[in-house]
Amino acid sequence: MFKNIVNKLKTIVGGRSKKVSAPPVVKQANELNTSPNKYKSYPQRKRSGSHLPRDQRKRETPEEYRLRHEKLDEEKKKIQSNTKETVSKADKPIRKETKRESPKPSVIQEPWDSSLFKVPVEDGKTRFHDFEMPEEILHAIYDLEFKYCTQVQAETLPRSLMGEDVTAQAQTGTGKTAAFLVTILSHFLKNPIEKKRPHGTPRALILAPTRELVLQIEKDARGLGKYVPCEILSLLGGVDYNKQMRILKHEVCDLLICTPGRLIDFIQKKLVDLGKVEIFIIDEADRMLNMGFIPDVKKIVYNLPQKAKRQTMFFTATMGTDVTRLAESWTRQAFEVSVKPDDVAVDTVEQITYITTVEEKPTLLYNIIMHKNLERVLVFVNRRHEAKKLKETFEQYGISCTLLTGDVEQKQRIRRLEKFREGNVRVLVATDVASRGIHVEAISHVINYNMPQDVEEYVHRIGRTGRAGASGISINFADEDDSHELGKLEEYLGKKIQCSYPEENLLEPIPAKHLVKKHTAPRSGSYSKGNSSGPRRRSSSGGSRGSSNYKK
Repeated sequence: MFKNIVNKLKTIVGGRSKKVSAPPVVKQANELNTSPNKYKSYPQRKRSGSHLPRDQRKRETPEEYRLRHEKLDEEKKKIQSNTKETVSKADKPIRKETKRESPKPSVIQEPWDSSLFKVPVEDGKTRFHDFEMPEEILHAIYDLEFKYCTQVQAETLPRSLMGEDVTAQAQTGTGKTAAFLVTILSHFLKNPIEKKRPHGTPRALILAPTRELVLQIEKDARGLGKYVPCEILSLLGGVDYNKQMRILKHEVCDLLICTPGRLIDFIQKKLVDLGKVEIFIIDEADRMLNMGFIPDVKKIVYNLPQKAKRQTMFFTATMGTDVTRLAESWTRQAFEVSVKPDDVAVDTVEQITYITTVEEKPTLLYNIIMHKNLERVLVFVNRRHEAKKLKETFEQYGISCTLLTGDVEQKQRIRRLEKFREGNVRVLVATDVASRGIHVEAISHVINYNMPQDVEEYVHRIGRTGRAGASGISINFADEDDSHELGKLEEYLGKKIQCSYPEENLLEPIPAKHLVKKHTAPRSGSYSKGNSSGPRRRSSSGGSRGSSNYKK
């Protein structure tokens, strides 16, 4: 009886526990889903994996912060000192070698005396020994194998070396570049500046109209200044803008050679200061006038010291009214030197003028180069398309040729000139962009394939040969299109030009192998009759007006 009661109580208590325990579990799940005060657990907030709770660090006092950073600084200094010692030990011999290989020899390395430079005295000729020049410059002249002065040098140097202003009329190739460079370098040696100068403040400034002339003057300056302690920099458009800017910012410049446009650009950026210029040179002033550079030159002159506080040398190939006015306004009681172009041409350049026709000119040019076995020829034309056409003709003849026109980039110009200078190219076809400032040794012939429309350019063209007293030959082609220019040229030179017909051997037919024309494929998108590769047109069955007209 008692056992039955106990069993009944157990069953009653056990059933109630099951009923009571189940609802709270369901209730908690419902509350989690429906409660507005709690947020859902998104996966980006609570990532899978076990994460330990973050350690709570003790807050640092100001004194502890200072001590910790001092300790870190000491460790950094120790590391830097150790690395400097190892680098200096490894780099010491390398630095010594680089100093020895530096391309700026400012001191005579080998013993040299002017007595080694022996030049005999001759009547009518002036030696460089006859002027009071420093030995450093005489040593460079000796290395360049110059012996006697040209007419321009003999008349200019006595005055310019004394600090006087000079106005000289002389064509290119007469040695005027050496005249003003010797003056500048002598002034540097006689008046050295020991104190530190700010960057971008040159002592001498040379302006030239073309990039080629700037590069040529720089090359001559480095040759004559081989033993002179001076820094030379050229500024010209088309190349190395960032490099030129970097040099002006961080290095000292003594001699600055530049074109007007690039110089004004750096003046406006305050990278060049012309307030300390002692010698100012203007080269090819007439060309600057023709190219419209005179307003730019005036801006540059306004940034220079007054003409009473500087030496000015003014060079030009032709002396017109405008050029004379500019020379008088920029110089101070200048000594005048004049070397007439016709005198130079008669003495150094043999001029030949052939009467020919437009059809005969390619044959005549080919036979002149091949029969006389010419290795370095400069051919001038008037227009770019004529230059390109002539270059293609030379390539068809199997003659190595390169092109120099105004639309060629500056880097390409330099490369092509170097090829021609080194003898890798036989013929250089050029427009008047190359008529000034290109000094290439051993140009035996200059051929005017077209007579120049400006008579003054004729003087500069033939000046590419027969330079510095050497002999040269100039050949002119006078055809039915250019022969009328001869009258203007005779009036300008003041003498009669002798014309002749070419010899029979110069008119021999060009070998047949060179006359075979290259067949070029038609341009993409062009239509040619009978060519299936061209674009198809509509058939005439459509009856459109455009198609019937196209047939006709």
